[in-house]
Amino acid sequence: MSEQKQDSRKNEKVGKVVSTKMTKTIVVEVTRRVPHPAYKRIVTRRKKFYAHDEEGSARLGDTVRIVECRPLSRLKCWRLGEVLRRAAQVSVEPESIESVASPAQGKSDTR
Repeated sequence: MSEQKQDSRKNEKVGKVVSTKMTKTIVVEVTRRVPHPAYKRIVTRRKKFYAHDEEGSARLGDTVRIVECRPLSRLKCWRLGEVLRRAAQVSVEPESIESVASPAQGKSDTR
């Protein structure tokens, strides 16, 4: 019972994965909408958090939940809780080598 209470006090945030270039680390951008203090207009605020991803399960564009934990490094004090929604997979077909390697047809070398 005390274990459940301890987990419920931990801070959680939901955001989008914007980078997975580091080993076992993801960068999550959390967006929130707040009223401007002087103008009372709704403004979007964004902040990036470094989170620990032990299995490397998160991919670029995924919507994830991150949970606060003990400091793991100078910048990392969050860990990946769960992947809420997977990003759409985009398959890119490589161009043929001939079309990339051949020079442009309309140009001629005049020197």
